[in-house]
Amino acid sequence: MTDAERLRIAWLVRGSLALLFAYHGLVPKLLWLSTDEVRMISAHGWANAAPIAYAAGLAELLWAALLLIFRQARWPLLVSAVLLLGLLLDVLWFAPDLLRQAFNPFSTNMLGLALCLIGWWVSAPRLAAD
Repeated sequence: MTDAERLRIAWLVRGSLALLFAYHGLVPKLLWLSTDEVRMISAHGWANAAPIAYAAGLAELLWAALLLIFRQARWPLLVSAVLLLGLLLDVLWFAPDLLRQAFNPFSTNMLGLALCLIGWWVSAPRLAAD
């Protein structure tokens, strides 16, 4: 694989992950508070979900921007993978009924994790033999 191909794939991965975090921060949390978001937050025992959803939405938008700003670094891919896995485990524990829905957290987060892995591979330092 050429360096140009690796760079294109890396950008596609970063852009896709940034879109994933930005969309899920903006649409179901900031613009239109989703009933599923409220259910996930309420499952933790927190009565007022709106401010928590708002803060989470802002954090996801910030993370989307950081994924693009630190495009040469690999650590954002690792942090993204940890976040996606942690959020998936949270849903498994606190709101497993959401996993039966269409476009559920399992499918979304597993695809995000796959993107993290692809990004990790294509951004790995090249060996002299490559």
